[in-house]
Amino acid sequence: MKEYSDEIIEFLVYVKPSKYRQKILISLKDEKLKIPSEIARDVGTITSHISIYLSGLKEKNLIKCINEEATKGRLYHITENGKKVLKYI
Repeated sequence: MKEYSDEIIEFLVYVKPSKYRQKILISLKDEKLKIPSEIARDVGTITSHISIYLSGLKEKNLIKCINEEATKGRLYHITENGKKVLKYI
């Protein structure tokens, strides 16, 4: 039986119950930088909903914003942890 690290289990417990969290990671998997409106379009919801999920994923270090100081046009990409989680969803 395959063993999973505590870190991966924690990430999966956070991501798997939410179709939006899963879809955001999938949207960013190609490693292109995307703004929230592009991610929202990929996911099929509105930008304000996506912003809430982006904050949580960023807090868990599954995604990263490369220009935090920007008030508009923030650019997001997936982290190594996010890529690991994608292997299990």
